[in-house]
Amino acid sequence: MNETFKFLKENTQVNFVSTINNGKPSCRPFGDPIMFDDKIYVITNKHKNVSKQIEKDNHVCVVAYDGEKWIRINCKLIDDSNNMEVKQAVIDEFDWAIEAGYTLDNPEFQVLYMADVESTIYDEEGEILESYNF
Repeated sequence: MNETFKFLKENTQVNFVSTINNGKPSCRPFGDPIMFDDKIYVITNKHKNVSKQIEKDNHVCVVAYDGEKWIRINCKLIDDSNNMEVKQAVIDEFDWAIEAGYTLDNPEFQVLYMADVESTIYDEEGEILESYNF
């Protein structure tokens, strides 16, 4: 898990999350994840299409490239938005969070953690360098 988090947090600035939208793939950029309580979390807003797509089918694929290697993460995203401790951790981690509307009293502020993770790091030729399940 730590290697996966490090790749997303330290090696890349943007991670691309793919969901299913009416039977078709849909992909968008996501920012930094956070690690909290031995889980990798991502944040979004419940009014966004990505949130609605995850609610219908929480299987996602995350892909990122660091200029030399790339990672593919197949996982489920589990909504943990009732967890005020993780929301506070997000606010503490990102100085822009409150200004962007990520406040404890905002019911649209959504935190999701990765579960049933299959994470693989590849070289530029597509050869597997490392693989993790957690």
